[in-house]
Amino acid sequence: MCETFDVQENPTITAAEIARLAGVGRAAVSNWRKRHADFPAPVGGTTASPEFDLIQVEQWLRTQGKLPELATADRLWRHLAAASDSPAAGLAAVGALLLARQRGSRRGHPDAQLAPLLPDVDALADELSPQGAFDELWQRFSAPGPGRPFATPDDLADLMIGLAGVGGGSVLDPAAGSGAILRAAVRAGSTSVYGQELDEDLARLAGLWLALHDVPGEVCPGDSLRADAFAGRAVDAVVCHPPFGATNWGDEELGHDPRWIVGTTPRTEPELAWAQHALAHLRVGGHAVLLMPPTVASRRAGKRIRGELLRRGHLRAVIALPPGVAAPHGVPLHLWVLRRAAADAPPPARALLIDAAGGDLADTAPRVLAAWRAFAAAPDADVEEAGFARAVPVIELLDEEVDLTPARRQPAVGGEASGEHLVRTRERLAAIVGELPALLPQVTPAPDGPDGLFLTVGELAKTGALQLIGPVRAGTSTPASGGPPVLTVPDVLAGVEASGRVDDRFGQEIFLAVGDVVVPMIARQLIPRVVTADGALLGRNLYLLRPNPAALDPWFLAGQLRTSANEKQASSLSGTMRFDIRRAQVRRLSLDEQRAHGDAFRRLDAFESAIRQAASLGAELAQLTADGLARGSIRPDSPR
Repeated sequence: MCETFDVQENPTITAAEIARLAGVGRAAVSNWRKRHADFPAPVGGTTASPEFDLIQVEQWLRTQGKLPELATADRLWRHLAAASDSPAAGLAAVGALLLARQRGSRRGHPDAQLAPLLPDVDALADELSPQGAFDELWQRFSAPGPGRPFATPDDLADLMIGLAGVGGGSVLDPAAGSGAILRAAVRAGSTSVYGQELDEDLARLAGLWLALHDVPGEVCPGDSLRADAFAGRAVDAVVCHPPFGATNWGDEELGHDPRWIVGTTPRTEPELAWAQHALAHLRVGGHAVLLMPPTVASRRAGKRIRGELLRRGHLRAVIALPPGVAAPHGVPLHLWVLRRAAADAPPPARALLIDAAGGDLADTAPRVLAAWRAFAAAPDADVEEAGFARAVPVIELLDEEVDLTPARRQPAVGGEASGEHLVRTRERLAAIVGELPALLPQVTPAPDGPDGLFLTVGELAKTGALQLIGPVRAGTSTPASGGPPVLTVPDVLAGVEASGRVDDRFGQEIFLAVGDVVVPMIARQLIPRVVTADGALLGRNLYLLRPNPAALDPWFLAGQLRTSANEKQASSLSGTMRFDIRRAQVRRLSLDEQRAHGDAFRRLDAFESAIRQAASLGAELAQLTADGLARGSIRPDSPR
């Protein structure tokens, strides 16, 4: 276990750190440098930000009587933090020495640069035991500081473990960081814990903590999504604070991964990939708890996955937390509680939404746990605490947005709470508006001007580049109870999932597949949509264009069809709003160029969806403000 780490020959310290070391202001350090000729000279840094030899500075401060007496743990940690570019690597090296001592094994020959610290390591281990010494250093490592990542706070980790109902079972954290959640699992009585962490130094640290505390389990370094270290292992609970907003998480190479048990995860929804990864590692009946950014509950790209998680009974609760409970501290995060449902079990009728964003975590955590446990004991009960918790019928959640934001599903609670609702609506609007620049595709003028090489949809169909089906006409059929949903013209115009049902006027059954493009035959605008989920039926008065993937990219095709020029080209007569899609024109581009354009069209579609959400929230915010001002539940800020 003894591994080396890079320690500088002469650890350095800045003027600001000298001030903290001596308990004075920076001006005092500047005065010492001017007034005392024997003050150590800089050994590095710049003129504006010099660095000094730590040992020389300590000796000078001690001689001058300006160095407070430090405990062994403080002195050892200060040297570790100053001597290593990576405090995690430094602490891991010391932890390996402490583990060797605890196990009574020879610790070998540590790195020569570590040797000066050995007397303090031994003294601290003699004083507190190897385990206690590591815990003391761990506390200092966990405090915010340069080179130290934000760890999940203990109170939040305890809440997450409590929601998972760990008991004496096994726990996995696939994004373990320095092990905060694993330590919470041990506190709750877990008998074996497992973790994986991309940062090798943090993975070593978390594994050392387990070893020093004699906890069965292991923490492996590596990327959990791309290289799952625990493939095939099912545990009692998965609890995780995954990375947020990752843009390169492996969606292309993992497109058909068996972990995607409710469907392929969209590229722009990495957090939902973590949710499916967690489900894949649960035994049937086990729970997963994930910390999520609030936009995951409402982003359009993720509504298909959210819907499937609800339909199959996997998503059981979404809990809005107060702002500041974890990094990023300015964002009011959510907790998602999932349960691995049996494949043949009927899905529960309700899901629990808790809005605890308005309080302090220390006060609301017991209430959140009580609400969740009451709901878990009776999942079909009609639970409702005005302004806080509601067991919402799943059918109500499966609307056109599948928006799981708890505040939007709570019943009104009067004037006082409407002010809180207003604040949360404003925060959600600000979050969506803040995402707009990143959604809008980056484009540049074409150097050679417009390209005039086009083929009509009819010509593409003749060449085999696509298959043109429909529109389906009214017919006669015998409705099947509980049959597949039907994609209707209103669904396409609104950009929502299939909501229709087979009726006695339904004609030919044509099942839709991912990558199909559908276009209404009659509408005010020519609006194509790309199908993103299998299984629905093509509704009446819809064209179905099924591209040959070797010749045509679906998002490129949809983007080409939506132009104002095609709206004129494909309309039967001006103003009739009836389209003959065969006449629409599509540019001739190579498949690689199509994919690049298709990605831009896909981002544009997400941008337009966000604009619609912002408009809806803006209108809601204006109404809430007007109502609150008129009722007297809110008032204008006093003019300055």
